[in-house]
Amino acid sequence: MKIKSSPLTVKSLLAHAALAATLLSASPAYAAVLASLRPLGFISAAITEGITPTEVLLPDGASPHDYALRPSDLQRMRSADLVVWIGPGMEAFMSKSVAQLPPNRVVDVSAIPEVKALLLASDEEESHEHNIHNINVSTEKHKEGQYNMHLWLSPEIAKLTAIAIHAKLLELMPQKKDQLDANLRQFEDELTKTDVKLGNMLQPVQGKGYFVFHDAYGYFEKHYGLSPLGHFTVNPEIQPGAQRLHQIRTQLVEQKAVCVFAEPQFRPAVITAVAQGTKVRMGTLDPLGSGIALTKDSYVNFLSHLTSQYVSCLE
Repeated sequence: MKIKSSPLTVKSLLAHAALAATLLSASPAYAAVLASLRPLGFISAAITEGITPTEVLLPDGASPHDYALRPSDLQRMRSADLVVWIGPGMEAFMSKSVAQLPPNRVVDVSAIPEVKALLLASDEEESHEHNIHNINVSTEKHKEGQYNMHLWLSPEIAKLTAIAIHAKLLELMPQKKDQLDANLRQFEDELTKTDVKLGNMLQPVQGKGYFVFHDAYGYFEKHYGLSPLGHFTVNPEIQPGAQRLHQIRTQLVEQKAVCVFAEPQFRPAVITAVAQGTKVRMGTLDPLGSGIALTKDSYVNFLSHLTSQYVSCLE
C-alpha cells in the first residue's frame, strides 16, 4: 500500500529546513587568529595570508585603556585557534579570560624573551609633575616593571611578534609550513625595505621638537631618532594638570616646539587651548591604524601612514 505524503508534513519539513539554514547563516564566524588590537591584527594578517582568517577584538575607535569585554568578545576568544595580545600591562581587561586559554593558543607579546630586553620604561609616575625638561630622561627614574606597553610601534618588536605568531601557528597547523614560512619571509623582507624608506623620510625632521597627546610613541621615536619634548598625559583617560599645561604652554610660546599632535581616539579641547595664539602647528597621530584594512601589507602601510603624519606637521 502506497502512503501519500501529507502536504502539511512537506510544509513542516521545508519550514524546519529553512529555519536551520537561517540559524546556520546567523551563527558568528570565529577567526582562527584573534588579535586584541588592530596593529597586532596587521602583523597577524601578514602571517596568516592565504591560510586562515584574522580578526581584531577591539572595534575601531575603542581604546585599550578603557575597554570592557562583552559576552560576544569572550566567545570569540574561546573560539579562536590563536589569541594575540600585548599582555596584562596594556589590556588588563583581557587578563582573566586569557588565563583560561591553553598556552599554545596564546601569543603574549610582552612575555617574548627577546621583547623583554627591548622594553622602555614609562612615565607612569608623571602625576608628581616632573619638570617638562626631564621627560626624556625620566625613564631611568622608574621602578622596574613600569614599562611602556605600546609595543606594536617598534619595528623590531613587530618582527619578533611575527616570528612568535608563525611558531604558534606552525604547532597548530604543521601541514601549512611552506605557506607560513613564505609569509614570514615576505613580512620580514617588506619590513626591512619599508624601515629604510621611512628612516630616510624622517631624517630631515629628527631635530624638530613637538608634543604628543599621550605617552604612546616612545618605541617609534627611539627607532627613528625623533625629538619629542614630551606628552600631555600618560593615560588618555586622565586630563593633564594645570602645572603640566603651563609648562607645555611656556615651551610653545618660546617656540621650542613646531607641532602638537592629537589623536583620532582622543581630541581633547585642552590641546587646542594650549596651542592657541602660538605659531605651533596642529597634527594628528593615529597609534592604532584606524581604517587600515587587514592585508599582508597592513603593518608596513600602518608605519608609512604614521610617518606621513609626523612629516606633514614637522616639515
